[in-house]
Amino acid sequence: MPSRAAAHTKGRASVLAALTATVLTVTGTPAFAAPDDGHPMDRAFALAAARFDVPRDLLAAVGYGETRLDGHSGRPSQAGGFGVMHLVSNPTNRTLERAAALIGKPLAELRTDTGANIMGGAAVLRGYADKLGLSARDRDDIDAWYPAVARYGGAQGPAAALYADTVYTFLASGLDTVVPGGERISVTSRPVAPHKGALAASDVRTQSPDYPSALWVPADPNNFAAGRSAKINKVVVHVTQGSYAGSISWFQNPAAEVSAHYVVRSSDGEITQTVRNSDTAYHAKSANSSSLGIEHEGFIDDPSWFTDTMYRSSAALTKSLCDRYGIPKDRAHIIGHSEAPGNDHTDPGPYWDWNRYMKLIGGAAGGGEGADRLSFASYATQQSGSTGAQVEAVQQLLNDQGYSAGAVDGSFGPATKTAVTAYQAARGLNADGVVGARTWTALLSAGATPSLQQGASGDGVKRLQRALTAALGSAVGVDGSFGPATVTAVRNYQTSRGLTADGLVGPGTWTALQTGR
Repeated sequence: MPSRAAAHTKGRASVLAALTATVLTVTGTPAFAAPDDGHPMDRAFALAAARFDVPRDLLAAVGYGETRLDGHSGRPSQAGGFGVMHLVSNPTNRTLERAAALIGKPLAELRTDTGANIMGGAAVLRGYADKLGLSARDRDDIDAWYPAVARYGGAQGPAAALYADTVYTFLASGLDTVVPGGERISVTSRPVAPHKGALAASDVRTQSPDYPSALWVPADPNNFAAGRSAKINKVVVHVTQGSYAGSISWFQNPAAEVSAHYVVRSSDGEITQTVRNSDTAYHAKSANSSSLGIEHEGFIDDPSWFTDTMYRSSAALTKSLCDRYGIPKDRAHIIGHSEAPGNDHTDPGPYWDWNRYMKLIGGAAGGGEGADRLSFASYATQQSGSTGAQVEAVQQLLNDQGYSAGAVDGSFGPATKTAVTAYQAARGLNADGVVGARTWTALLSAGATPSLQQGASGDGVKRLQRALTAALGSAVGVDGSFGPATVTAVRNYQTSRGLTADGLVGPGTWTALQTGR
């Protein structure tokens, strides 16, 4: 899950000193130290706008484009950005440090205090305006701020224009949003005609070479590898932990060492390709060489980013990629970043609607046409409160084995927990009602115990492959064909469980699997 991005020229002497003096000496106290009137963020925008002569609506639109005005409790974005204004601290972009110097506040405060963060964002924008030579009269014209907004994004060229265009789209359409804490923030819609200057030639108009509906803004060569070392056989779904334009910009930063093949925008489903399909993007560690990565604008803890337009646009892209490369439209081959072997990421997170996404791709909840709804690249722990396709798999398996989990609705409620606990007790497992690796292994392997070896095929092999995936914690392709990869997985399982490692699946191996060993 990658992220972060995005003329007049007259020199302004000692911008930092002048702006620091502005905020600290006009009143003798920090400009944002004001009583809470029930509208703290709105007041912070008004104070920062007045102090640095930045249009209030412009400031709010920049923050909305960056974070939806959610500071995420001081946690950084993938690019090292903090707060609602996404003040950045990474090797090539240090707006956080610049803002701290301009308003005379410690870095820690700008990371966690919304008022200080907004004041810092205004200070940085005003600094860019001064360097561009904007006069007081220019600063009253919201259209004149376009080059300063483009610089705020931290990018150059097409990515900078893409960033600023997004902000001006919000200004044109207006905003009316409720931020964390319940406060309503609004921006009035207006006609816009930004003064793009040299950036007019940087408008993103190049079409993607692999997906005609997408734009093309290439990542830095340091952030991907030319060519492929394996056949493309899966699509990996990511969430950026940042903004659309910011993520594209981050992929252009040679210090990032991350990228994805595509990025999808939340508001309108616009797609930009940054790495060719034939090249290896750095997005999912061990899965890089065999996968295509799609980033989705947003944060995993805020479902408001996952719009219907985004789902539909992304699903159309994924369907096209699956058709082009012969990738099965199921959850064994269309996976989340968290499901890629060897990864420690959690995206796309609990709010990504896999059922909806898979239906848009292939017409069947949880998978493509004919999907069995039980096959996944990895099996995550499921417990009370869990939702999604893997909960449906648990419920289906329990019901099939005579333990009533209620409706197969993807919601892990009391009935499902009761059924899981009863099942665990019957199998000699820890009866805690939580479906971890051992319970998954037992559930997935349950049934007949045919002798299997290389060359075998059928549903028994599929059950074996699913159970091995859960037991080993690494993907075993579920294709119903007992080939060399399955032989290796069987041997690995047998060795780790103290069984005879002959690659043959007989009573001893089945018993171990069905008791969750």
